[in-house]
Amino acid sequence: MHTGHLGTSVRTGFGSPLVNHRLASCHQDKFFRFASARKPVSHPVAARQSDRALTTCKAHATGSTVERPRQSQQKAQETDVVVIGSGIGGLCCAALLAKYGLKVTVCESHNIPGGAAHAWVQKGYHFESGPSLYSGMSGTGPAANPLALVLKAIEEPLDLIQYNQWNVLLPEGEFLTQVGNDQFYEVLEKVSGQKGIDDWAKLQRLMEPLAKAATAVPPIAIRADPGVALTAVARYLPRLFAGGPDALKLIGPFSKVTDGQITDPFVLNWLDLLCFLLSGLPANGTIAAEVAFMFNEWYRPNSSLEFPRGGSQAMVNALVRGVKKYGGEVKLNAHVDQVLMERGRATGVLLKSGQVIKTHKAVVSNASMWDTLPLLPAEAQPKSMQQAADDTPMNRSFMHLHLGFDASGLDNLELHHIVVNSWDHGVDSEQNVVLISIASVMDPSLAPKGKHTLHAYLPATEPFELWQDLKQGTPEYAKLKEERSQVLWKAVEKVIPDIRKRTEIEMVGTPLTHRHFLRRHRGTYGPGIKAGEGTFPFQKTQIPGLLCCGDSTFPGIGLPAVAASGAVAANSLVPIWDHWKMLDAAGV
Repeated sequence: MHTGHLGTSVRTGFGSPLVNHRLASCHQDKFFRFASARKPVSHPVAARQSDRALTTCKAHATGSTVERPRQSQQKAQETDVVVIGSGIGGLCCAALLAKYGLKVTVCESHNIPGGAAHAWVQKGYHFESGPSLYSGMSGTGPAANPLALVLKAIEEPLDLIQYNQWNVLLPEGEFLTQVGNDQFYEVLEKVSGQKGIDDWAKLQRLMEPLAKAATAVPPIAIRADPGVALTAVARYLPRLFAGGPDALKLIGPFSKVTDGQITDPFVLNWLDLLCFLLSGLPANGTIAAEVAFMFNEWYRPNSSLEFPRGGSQAMVNALVRGVKKYGGEVKLNAHVDQVLMERGRATGVLLKSGQVIKTHKAVVSNASMWDTLPLLPAEAQPKSMQQAADDTPMNRSFMHLHLGFDASGLDNLELHHIVVNSWDHGVDSEQNVVLISIASVMDPSLAPKGKHTLHAYLPATEPFELWQDLKQGTPEYAKLKEERSQVLWKAVEKVIPDIRKRTEIEMVGTPLTHRHFLRRHRGTYGPGIKAGEGTFPFQKTQIPGLLCCGDSTFPGIGLPAVAASGAVAANSLVPIWDHWKMLDAAGV
């Protein structure tokens, strides 16, 4: 599950759903069906084999020195916009630009599109690398998930399976909880009593005006230029006025909303957990807008969650179809080695193969801020961008456990399970919160008949420092991987006690896996920018012709947030009137 962590459609930042764990998740070093920086890496024939040593992508390690490839003698390809990376943000940007009528080329280093949302199949088991819990995907209007609005604009609907509950295993006990307003009161009555019930009712009253303010403007209406005054302000002026002064509360940490108002310990812990799942930070670091969006989607009558039939790859494939349908191109195994510059402007990219792609309009990087900088010639790297990368706090990385197992006799499993081992040291403490998703519970086609596929992970709590001096394939690496994955096994055993006997395929991912296959500096989940202490930068950079999208830009971390970021980047490259017509097509 991811919201930032859960793959949910909760949102990050003003007016945008968050999901999951831009939970970008990692694969086991040996099993990702990704191409490395130099050549494809295929899945192993068998699980539980020793890791094969992998070459680190030096071109994406901040401060590293790499030998650039020579430009090919073949004629350069020409396009309007190059998008570096096919994560959700990059694909949303590319699909909208193609819809706008621009010629777009997406360059993906690996052989599967999707970035942190990609999936792969091994022995009939469909494994997902990231998001898994979604909401707002069937919504319409400004409050809908930005990804849903992009898909509507490019006319690529998803087949969504609706459900409304997940399993929670807390220090207080195990219980099923549902989206919707009423059922959680039953949980509170058992766990916290009347005090918890009263505080939750008070919180609902506090959140109602905030939710209205947070959904006043859809994030896909935003652009990174003065035209935003028309597309996001003038177009939605009545809604903005309706939000009133409550809109100002959205930009601060959510803890400021609850301070002095909510005092029940369980309710406060629960809110910290929800915030952590959204942003990777507890309530004192999560922007109130994210939580307001989540409450608007989850805690209202008749709420539901949605799972796309076919899993996360179905979302990726829909965006790829959109890019191609409107004349764009998605190039796989196309590792970008350098952003080309002329007279201080970004004018194209050089691929590791030596191929040059020249742009008429812009280059958009879907890589993180730490991974984008090394793509620029050293002399062209603005000091302000370097300083921002140095100063921006970084979320920690992940441990992942992917299992294929015999499902005999397991007839009543839930799709999602959240395990919290202790409240004592905070939800963001090491090896504390484990998220489990069994996607084939919802869509049986994702596993062989009579089997299930499972993904368990530690969301953004694994320190890279523990791993940075190790090499894949060594006994030391294997030993630490075995040790650090035990908390995942134990969490799964709380749901399926005999899981080790049932397991047919086992794969473990570490921060080094994440760094290598997802091109993430230090395997990070993304920027750990605390609400009230910093803001995510907008999509335009100091370099003319270079924009960024993804979780290093506004509105932040999470699947809906990165979808919004891609839309903002695309909108900023087209005339206001074209943007206005796209909003009409998206129904907002």
